[in-house]
Amino acid sequence: MPSANMASMSTGSAMAPFLRKHLLWAIILLAAQAAVALQANSSSDVAIRGSATRPQLFFACCYQGLNELGSLFSDPAIIPELKDLGAGIAFAVPDFTAERARVVRQLNDAGIPLIAWLGLSKEDGYYLNAGNAPLAARQFAEFERWTLDYKLRWEGVGLDIEPNFNEFQAMNGHKWRLAWTLLRRSLDGGRVARARKEYSRLIGDIHARGYSVQTYQLPLIVTERKIRTTLSERILGIVDVRGDVEVLMLYTSFTPALDSALIWRVGPGAQGIAVGSTAADPVVAPLNWEQFSRDLIVASHFTHLVGVYNLEGCVHQGFLPRLNALDWNQSVTIPGPTIKNASRVAMVFETALWVASHLVYFAVAILFAIGYLIGRRYRRKGRPGGGE
Repeated sequence: MPSANMASMSTGSAMAPFLRKHLLWAIILLAAQAAVALQANSSSDVAIRGSATRPQLFFACCYQGLNELGSLFSDPAIIPELKDLGAGIAFAVPDFTAERARVVRQLNDAGIPLIAWLGLSKEDGYYLNAGNAPLAARQFAEFERWTLDYKLRWEGVGLDIEPNFNEFQAMNGHKWRLAWTLLRRSLDGGRVARARKEYSRLIGDIHARGYSVQTYQLPLIVTERKIRTTLSERILGIVDVRGDVEVLMLYTSFTPALDSALIWRVGPGAQGIAVGSTAADPVVAPLNWEQFSRDLIVASHFTHLVGVYNLEGCVHQGFLPRLNALDWNQSVTIPGPTIKNASRVAMVFETALWVASHLVYFAVAILFAIGYLIGRRYRRKGRPGGGE
């Protein structure tokens, strides 16, 4: 701990490099963001060509009741259309019933590649995060027993890492409770470290069982890595952990103002990209064919593994036959205004996240500065004629 004599000469001299370092980083960051803004203001339309060949498509599906699940695959056209596309399914397994196993066996028999989309029950919040790593491990153990009991086949296991939205919804209307929770978590770096270890251990166990691992991540994890912070992990409970393939969930239906520019900005370097949503939602409209096909072309420009959320929406909107006829060699144009919007949003978000994650440093720097000034005043008083 720092000594009580913060006004000493040694403290004062140590304070200056500390201040210079962090103020310099702040200036560098703001200058870089200003450059991005200037580039955004001068941006024009961007034309992006697809992958020329159809990417490996995976459709997420089946996070719903068993009746809906059975009716989906009772349509005799669905499985042949998936086979024509060479597509796989990220098949949700929130429960381990005989009825769900029956559908998996049906898809196994048809030769459809399956990724076990490992999730939790509705009561446990569906998604995996820092708050339920032990539950995730138990869920995988039950999944493995269920798989062996029913002799099911899987290409791999998918870990969908998202916040516990049920928890945040429960605090809706309790702003002080929410604020205190977010503040407490923002200071708890140990929670992030423990969660990373637990999920790394789980991924090791999954590998030991012979499965590959896909991790599904929100795009903000890319920003966190870029500016080297864990603030979003601490606050939201997401976990920066990787398996064999990381799939970024770039759902433009939730960011209609950004359109495919979201994929254009975050897509470079992505191992896999998931687009969507094609399903009806109480809050946002699903992607129509024009939006959906454009997102697919842009995503295929950056990666050969493209996920779709979700199969049910594609079936409802009649997208599967149209996907078979899609020209993956075509170019699509992202309008200049959406490029500007994406760049500005990135600028604001990255700046806000960087500043928020360094507030402690600024606070410490201010305390050092105050101590330095107080010490300087006392030293002046101690000199002959230095004060009253």
